[in-house]
Amino acid sequence: MEQLSKTLMNWASVLDDGTRQQAERTASMPFIHPHLALMPDAHLGKGATVGSVIPTLGAIIPAAVGVDIGCGMIAVRTQFTAQDVAARGPLAGLRTAIERAIPLSAGKHNASVDRAGTQARIEELERLDGAASADQIAGNWRLQLGSLGSGNHFIEVSLDEQDRVWLFLHSGSRGVGNKLANKHIKIARGLCEKWWIRLPDPDLAYLVERTEEFWAYIRDLRWAQHFALLNRAEMMARVTDCLQQWIGQQAEAVETVNTHHNYTAREEHFGKQVWLSRKGAIDASAGRPGLIPGSMGTRSYVVAGKGSRLALNSAPHGAGRAFSRSAARRKFSRAELEAAMAGIEWRHTDAFLDEIPAAYKQIDQVMADAADLVEITHTLRQIVNVKGD
Repeated sequence: MEQLSKTLMNWASVLDDGTRQQAERTASMPFIHPHLALMPDAHLGKGATVGSVIPTLGAIIPAAVGVDIGCGMIAVRTQFTAQDVAARGPLAGLRTAIERAIPLSAGKHNASVDRAGTQARIEELERLDGAASADQIAGNWRLQLGSLGSGNHFIEVSLDEQDRVWLFLHSGSRGVGNKLANKHIKIARGLCEKWWIRLPDPDLAYLVERTEEFWAYIRDLRWAQHFALLNRAEMMARVTDCLQQWIGQQAEAVETVNTHHNYTAREEHFGKQVWLSRKGAIDASAGRPGLIPGSMGTRSYVVAGKGSRLALNSAPHGAGRAFSRSAARRKFSRAELEAAMAGIEWRHTDAFLDEIPAAYKQIDQVMADAADLVEITHTLRQIVNVKGD
């Protein structure tokens, strides 16, 4: 860890100038308390750096939470082993079954709601404060529940250090969460312009706690966070169904971890109640389980938090990009992607070239930087990878 300024603590050993400058702008906001914690996977984001932990007094920066509100991971350890999988034969059948069961890619959603579990989750969301906002801004949100999205979102079947089978996926609040986030980012920018507030970046526009606009954001934020949580649970139920049908035996959830990494929560740090925004960071309070994935061709980790006070009880959420998507497409070839994915069942296509492992920071370095933030409880290596275009 190094202290970059009075209000900026950094755990990233690999940090480019642009990312550092963006973090410094966020850390300069007058309501930061006590400091911004920059995680090992830090890279450029909208307004605030991805991989930031941002404690604020009396205000929230919507863009510093992120546009995929509630994005996170879920992992389930089953009773199956590598031997059970090998006995079943080629993994392509499992991959294609998962791809049929879950809508993939941006803008894709279910054609209808035909599962009892899906309907129960929808009804739970309908009862929550904020459902009316969701209806107004994205009337098809019910069909979005149980869909993956694109980019770095994924579904994987993995083996741990004891060759036990894990199901692991990454997704958030989908189109409805994105629209809610952008709505409140726009409101914050309008209010800051109205009040003649000078900002180091327009996307650092904020909402003040005593206003109606602030509490409207909190309402919609909490709804979207819960949507994301249930979205992952819904997809995991479908992936579990695919696995047990493929193996021919009921799957048991021996261990489950489901955690956000784009969200805001009320927490106490350094003697004060703050709004803590984790944008690309997980809660790593002492003993708390968490998930830190690598890229689509590298290891992932199940971890337990160490409760680092300086890091605001937080840890990285993944490897973090080293190249932008456009830069990765220019730099890397399909042959390099094929080589990086050797031994993993995946959908062979140029669409994932910008997700090549080399476009991300080395996960080993990220985990080394996070050694005082988390301890590793399981190391996972994927055998099946599913992504959206």
